[in-house]
Amino acid sequence: MNTPANTVPAAPTPWYRILYVQVLLAVALGIAVGWLEPKFGESLKPLGDGFIKLVKMMIAPIIFCTVVHGIASMRDLRQLGRVGIKTLFYFEIVSTLALVIGLVVVNWLRPGAGFNMDPAALDPEVAKGFAKRAEGQTFTAFLLNIIPTTLFDAFVTGDLLQVLLVSTFTAFAISALAEPHRVAALSAIERGSEIFFGIMRLVVKFAPVGAFGAMAFTVGKYGPEALGKLAQLMAGFYATAAVFVFVVLGGIAAACGFSIFRFLAFIKEELLLVLGTSSSETALPGMIQKMRRLGCSQATVGLVIPTGYSFNLDGTNIYMTMAAVFLAQATNTPLDLREQITLLLVAMVSSKGSSGVTGAGFVTLAATLAVVPKVPIASLALLVGIDRFMSECRAITNLIGNGVATVVISRWEREVTPETLRKNLAPVGDDVRSL
Repeated sequence: MNTPANTVPAAPTPWYRILYVQVLLAVALGIAVGWLEPKFGESLKPLGDGFIKLVKMMIAPIIFCTVVHGIASMRDLRQLGRVGIKTLFYFEIVSTLALVIGLVVVNWLRPGAGFNMDPAALDPEVAKGFAKRAEGQTFTAFLLNIIPTTLFDAFVTGDLLQVLLVSTFTAFAISALAEPHRVAALSAIERGSEIFFGIMRLVVKFAPVGAFGAMAFTVGKYGPEALGKLAQLMAGFYATAAVFVFVVLGGIAAACGFSIFRFLAFIKEELLLVLGTSSSETALPGMIQKMRRLGCSQATVGLVIPTGYSFNLDGTNIYMTMAAVFLAQATNTPLDLREQITLLLVAMVSSKGSSGVTGAGFVTLAATLAVVPKVPIASLALLVGIDRFMSECRAITNLIGNGVATVVISRWEREVTPETLRKNLAPVGDDVRSL
């Protein structure tokens, strides 16, 4: 089709107006401010906290609309059950693999060997707060916590599992309505979703401010030398997460007909947002829209992405086994194979329901150590100073894992073909046939 003569091609967006460039510059500026002016950098913490609160404000309504519309749009409930079973099966296999990989690597590297830290010399008050937050993290308590006190309590607390429960019941109730009423209800949900995503687009414009404040605080509080503390554990964790992403998730992606490298480039804005804020929840709305653009159905995206934020936290799983065994090594607490397998089984349960919020992985680790008391919980104080830097890697790995899971389930459901994925993942101007 010929372009009309009076049509002027749209001017390219200036580099300084691209969001991921702004976030990247803000992260670099935050590091510089925290390094050169530590006190001032530490005082900027409210900027990062405020942005994360703005995002969390929108998570519950967006998830509600996405899940309700996705499930209620399915006329065949057998399809819902099939997708749900496939999703949980995939989550359990990949999450367990992440736990095992973390356990194998930390035993191979032995980063805590020779630390010779006496737990009695550590300040027990540092770990006590996390231990208290971890109290009651039994499987029974976990199941009971899924049920909100009232219908609207889930939206007040922002608990994703509670929001999922309310959304699922609402979706089934809408599905049971007479067809005209069902269509009207779905239309109202869709309009609500458009409004909430519109608000989210406005909130995300403040991402550079949030990333700047978060990084300035981190470096200002812990100092640039914090990057060198427990360097072997940090390096081992980052390397293990990279191997998991490129080898394990990359192999899964290749089997499903797409490139993990192209996929990472496709979600680069979300990855940089997570890097700046250290929370994978900040990228959740963007991931929902990106997965739809890839060709995944709204129903699958609405089920897999929100559920993955509680049941498919690959980065958190790697961290938990590596950190727990590291603390045992650092305090000269011997753990035989049976005890490490017990730790693995406990982590498989305690990791479920951990959200993508900053620090959630640390609380989950405290819950795991509380169940395996042989490792002194006071040793958590060793990790407090570097947890922020570990949290960024956890969140990024979690985000990538949930994105890949969504595409995999869509492929299993034959909603999208490898050719469609390669076409949608290809940068503008690329020849898809060359991939």
